[in-house]
Amino acid sequence: MTDVLTPVLTDNWGDERAWTLASYAARGGYTALDKALSMTPDAVIAEVKDSGLRGRGGAGFPTGMKWGFIPQDNPKPKYLVVNADESEPGTCKDIPLMMASPHTLVEGVIISSYAIRANKAFIYIRGEVLHVIRRVQRAVEEAYAAGHLGTDIHGSGFDLDIVVHAGAGAYICGEETALLEGLEGRRGQPRLRPPFPAVAGLYASPTVINNVESIASVPSIIGHGQQWFASMGTEKSKGFGIFSLSGHVQTPGQYEAPLGITLRTLIDLAGGVREGHELKFWTPGGSSTPLLTAEHLDMPLDFEGVGAAGSMLGTRALQIFDDTTCVVRATLRWTEFYKHESCGKCTPCREGTWWLVQTLTALEKGQGTEADLDLLLDQCDNILGRSFCALADGAVSPIMSSIKYFRDEYVAHLTEGGCPFDPARSTAWAGQEVTA
Repeated sequence: MTDVLTPVLTDNWGDERAWTLASYAARGGYTALDKALSMTPDAVIAEVKDSGLRGRGGAGFPTGMKWGFIPQDNPKPKYLVVNADESEPGTCKDIPLMMASPHTLVEGVIISSYAIRANKAFIYIRGEVLHVIRRVQRAVEEAYAAGHLGTDIHGSGFDLDIVVHAGAGAYICGEETALLEGLEGRRGQPRLRPPFPAVAGLYASPTVINNVESIASVPSIIGHGQQWFASMGTEKSKGFGIFSLSGHVQTPGQYEAPLGITLRTLIDLAGGVREGHELKFWTPGGSSTPLLTAEHLDMPLDFEGVGAAGSMLGTRALQIFDDTTCVVRATLRWTEFYKHESCGKCTPCREGTWWLVQTLTALEKGQGTEADLDLLLDQCDNILGRSFCALADGAVSPIMSSIKYFRDEYVAHLTEGGCPFDPARSTAWAGQEVTA
């Protein structure tokens, strides 16, 4: 079964002191940089574009195309910003990547900066993960000392400086324009677009913003060639990705596989759902993506397949919930998170998430009538697509999808006057572990 895995980004994670330059170089680290520097910047962009690499941060926008949007006739400096904020509930791929092999990211940053002709790059890391910040900072120091950063890199005439920036712990800063606000020293709130970052981003200059995994994939694409990368995955979702399995599986963790793999295969690799229980629902890309059920076990995990099922591949944060989980309670917990993390800039999100929590809390306690479910859906409809950024859209996704698939469970809360999964309320669950 393990032959379906494609360890590329994760291949060296088990090496002794894999985070050091010596260990990374022993596996051929920074040879892709030499190859890139022997090419023209436009040729590097074309190679990434032809590979079919799509953004690994959730939206899935073609990476090479995004690089090509940078107006090279603009006299202002160009910037590369790496989004390493990773705060989505369930998402846990970028932090272990930076922890285990920060030089993979650093080499990707150098190649990507060369491609867009940027002489300054920023790695924006969530402030709570201090150990990761220190590890990436050390990798940058090693890269400077070895001549991979600074002036005239490898005698190419290309100069680059990297700044490792610690964020202030806001989920909203995962949104790219709010991240730019934070980098500039302001409160993390999304900007109204246009102008888009490619034209007026960091310091009102042309800026490319990419996810950690997107940039970390670049050295392997340049090193092995775009055809090698495009040979994996599906026709429209090419390459490999890190699938993060958490929750009720025997062996949670990171599984790097081609896009298009199924959840059934990944759960088999993880040893199955915990013994004695069955899959009830799951998220394909973190809590901001509409949840799915066991009927989607054989759906290809690529951008098109998950989209056709009414959800989003997102960051491939596969949270697995078995039959002991109360979907209403889980949805309430997620909604409380989004309410807390709303930056408050726009009314639909600021007020809407508050009202969603009030309504869900009452339903979870068994208070109200079935008409309140329609009220809840109406609240979601008034929020969806009406906010500055996607936070509010993410907040309503689990609510709308949970009612779609588990309306009977919401009704059961009302008819039983509380959670039917509560052992104190229902003898059917006595002695069982109830989660969420």
